[in-house]
Amino acid sequence: MTLSLHSEFPAPDRVIVQVGGRLDAMTFGELDEAMLALLPRLDAGGTVVIDLAGLEYVSSAGLRSFAKIRKSMRARGGHTLLLNPQPQVRKVFDIVKAVPVSEVFTSTQELDAYLDRMQRQIIEGDSDA
Repeated sequence: MTLSLHSEFPAPDRVIVQVGGRLDAMTFGELDEAMLALLPRLDAGGTVVIDLAGLEYVSSAGLRSFAKIRKSMRARGGHTLLLNPQPQVRKVFDIVKAVPVSEVFTSTQELDAYLDRMQRQIIEGDSDA
C-alpha cells in the first residue's frame, strides 16, 4: 500500500493533514515534501493537526518525519497534534516515546476539548497554556 495525503486549512493558524496507508522508508519523502509546502502557509504560532485514522503502518523513517514536523513547528512557536492513531501506530509511539502523550488524541472530540481548554486558559490569563 502507498501513502495518501490530504490537507485542509480550516483557519489561517491551523492545518489538518490526513495521512493514510504506510509511512515508511519508501514513502516518508512524500510527507516531508508535502509539509515543506504546507508549513510556510500556516501563520506563526499555528497548529498542525495530523489525522492518523487511515495510517496503517509507521516505520522509524515515518517517525523521523513526525519529529521534523514537530521541530519545525516549535521553531515557529507552534504545535503539532496527532489525532486518531490506530492501535498499532499508537503502540509504536508508546514504545519509542517519539511523541509526548499529551499531543496524541484518540478522537476529534478529545482534540476539540483540549483546544477549548487551551483557549479558555489563555482567555482567563493562564500564560502556561
